[in-house]
Amino acid sequence: MISRLFPVINWIKEYKIKDLKSDFIAGITLAAYGIPVSMAYATLAGLPPQYGIYGYLIGGIFYALLGSSKQLAIGPTSAISLLIGTTIAIMANGDVQRWADIASLTALLFSVLAIAAYFLRLSGIINFISETVLVGFKAGAAITIGLTQLPKLFGIKGGGENFLDRIITLFQQITDTNVTVFLFGVTAIIILIAGEKILPGKPIAILVVIASIILISTTSLTDHGFSTVGVIPTGLPEFHLPTLRMKDVDGVLPLALACFLLSYIESVSAARTLAQKNGYTIDSRQELLALGVANAAVAFGQGYPVAGGLSQSAVNDSAGAKTTISLVFASAAIAFCLLFLTGFLQNLPTVILASIVLVAIRGLFDLDEIKHLYKINKQEFYIAMIALVGVLIWGILTGVLLAAIITLILLIKATSTPNVAFLGRIPHTKRYTDMKRHADNEIIQGVLIVRIESSIFYFNTEYIKEQIWEKINSESDLVKAVILDLNSSPRIDIAGARFLKQLFIDLKSKNISLKVAEARSEVRDTLRAEGLEELLGHISRGVSVDDLVVSAIQK
Repeated sequence: MISRLFPVINWIKEYKIKDLKSDFIAGITLAAYGIPVSMAYATLAGLPPQYGIYGYLIGGIFYALLGSSKQLAIGPTSAISLLIGTTIAIMANGDVQRWADIASLTALLFSVLAIAAYFLRLSGIINFISETVLVGFKAGAAITIGLTQLPKLFGIKGGGENFLDRIITLFQQITDTNVTVFLFGVTAIIILIAGEKILPGKPIAILVVIASIILISTTSLTDHGFSTVGVIPTGLPEFHLPTLRMKDVDGVLPLALACFLLSYIESVSAARTLAQKNGYTIDSRQELLALGVANAAVAFGQGYPVAGGLSQSAVNDSAGAKTTISLVFASAAIAFCLLFLTGFLQNLPTVILASIVLVAIRGLFDLDEIKHLYKINKQEFYIAMIALVGVLIWGILTGVLLAAIITLILLIKATSTPNVAFLGRIPHTKRYTDMKRHADNEIIQGVLIVRIESSIFYFNTEYIKEQIWEKINSESDLVKAVILDLNSSPRIDIAGARFLKQLFIDLKSKNISLKVAEARSEVRDTLRAEGLEELLGHISRGVSVDDLVVSAIQK
């Protein structure tokens, strides 16, 4: 039981000294990557830069104890930072301290939801938001994030409450562009992108940060209108409960739920990718506990919700991380910076943070996948576009929920109108397939063979009945027997069983027999419980469609 709660116990016994060196290098590399990125994401969340650093510092340590992934890196992510920033703006009314307190309270509520989901074994919730929804959501988030950062790149004030307002404001102010700031930012973007290609997995961002600070500190660039992050408090965060309670803030619970869902989906997706690459498996349920405890600790340390992002985890993995001890080394390096190097960071230009964010979000907009969806499945493409447009117009939370709800509606629609296939025999065989797809199949005179390609539930029985009777009434030859192939029906509820009973009675009144073939075990149990075996005869998985066809022909 203890080893299940703390996966670290399972591998620490076999830990090798050579792995310690790899984890140390990976940890330092992750810290060098994480400090500038977390500062950038904190500004995206509307918080002072140190709050992003606190997320890396604290979240990593607690995930290292409880996480089932050996390479996943925990910290702020762009999507959650944007969600926090855009949602809390309304709740905080411009009060910076209240803003920070609501962010910490969100992380605490996140932890409660995650730990409750762990004990209730709800790890399957990851499946409720499809990959198609995520494609649209990420693309919408990338555009939204980009619009919040472009004013910093152009050296203008920016503004606007929504997508259209931001675009209009950007175009209105574009003539006021600070050319020096713009060129400085564009140069940083070029270096960051080139660094990714030439030195993949290396902390190029920290080199850009150091270089920009030196330039601002030692040259006359400060006279050209550069904004900097300003004073960052020296020292480690103070640990205490968030000063606000849930009752003090309207809307914080839906925000925490959205952060939890996004964090869990992003974290498990990244963890699975890295686990597959490194030859092991993760425990998706354990990830709920690890994320819950990590976010509780972050909430006590004045941070905001954290997740396992793919970009930071890829840096950790490519730098050679063997175990979660790399996260402990990263936290130690970040603590050292908070204690001794914050004075150096105060001259960091905000345009550099904007450049780091703009480079980081490139991977969110997957144009190739959007084109693929359009080519392969138009319905999936439209769902992705609904998520994208929803995020742009109504924000991340509403956009994702809207797309998820539409996905569920389409799923219910598909389940309520399942494919009811009418089968014919493949020539010279005992196999039966859909006549629509195989027009050369043999039609069995007087026998209607039906395959219901879904579970049979109360909400689709009427549709199935309509399809069967429509086919019977349209047949030119008299139908004497109906054979139901239930091989493709994994489940049937009581209403479904009673529908079959009534179908038997209605068919019998017209001198048509009804038989069931290849019913699965759970379906057989339900049919027998409802007394169908007394009407239909012995119901067995071993009775094939061909057996019943032969029997019907001989009568």
